[in-house]
Amino acid sequence: MNTIFEFLFGQYTGYNTIDVVLEIIAVLCGFASVWFSKQNNILVFPIGIVSTIIFVYLLLKWGLLGDMMINAYYFIMSIYGWYIWTRRNDTQQITPVTITTISEKKIGIAIFFAALLFVFVVYNTFNKWTGWVAYVDTFTTAIFFVGMWLMAKRKLENWIFWIIGDVISVPLYFYKGFTFTSFQYLGFTFIAISGYLAWRKNLNNSPVTA
Repeated sequence: MNTIFEFLFGQYTGYNTIDVVLEIIAVLCGFASVWFSKQNNILVFPIGIVSTIIFVYLLLKWGLLGDMMINAYYFIMSIYGWYIWTRRNDTQQITPVTITTISEKKIGIAIFFAALLFVFVVYNTFNKWTGWVAYVDTFTTAIFFVGMWLMAKRKLENWIFWIIGDVISVPLYFYKGFTFTSFQYLGFTFIAISGYLAWRKNLNNSPVTA
C-alpha cells in the first residue's frame, strides 16, 4: 500500500501544502464544470473560471507555460461562452446545440494551427524546448484551444476534441508529477464521452440541427 501511495503521490514531496490544496480545489471545480457542460448547464462557465484562475497561478509558478496558456485561454473563452449561452431573442435561445458548419470547420483548423504557432513562439522565447513533453504540450494546447472554442459556440464536435486531449493528458500530467490533475483528466475522459452522447441526443431532439 505504501509503495502504491508513494508511486501515485510521491511527486508532491517538497510541494507547499497550499499549492496541493489549491490543485485539489481546481480539480474539483474542473470536474463540476465539465459535468455541468455535459448537462448543457450555464454553470459550466462560472465554476470553470474558478478552476482556470487557480490553474493559471499554479502552472505559472511551476513553469508549465503551455498548460498555463491553455487555462488562460479557457478563462477568456469562458467569459465569451457565458455571454453566448445567455443570448436570447425574446424567449427563444439562439445558441442551441448544433453541428459545425463548413466555415466553422475552417475556423477551427485556423485556430489549431494558430495555437501551434503561438505556443512554438512562446516556448522558443522562454527556451522551454527541454524534452518531448514540450512537443506534446504544444499539440494538446492546440487541441484544447479548438475544443474550448467549439464548446463556447455550443457545437457537438467540441466533445471529440476534449476526448482526444483528455486521453493524451492523463499519462502526460502523471509524468509531470501532478497526480490529482492526471486523475482529473481521466474523469474528464469519461464525462466527455457521456457529454458527446448527451449532446447528440439533445441535437436529435432539437428542431434546429444546423
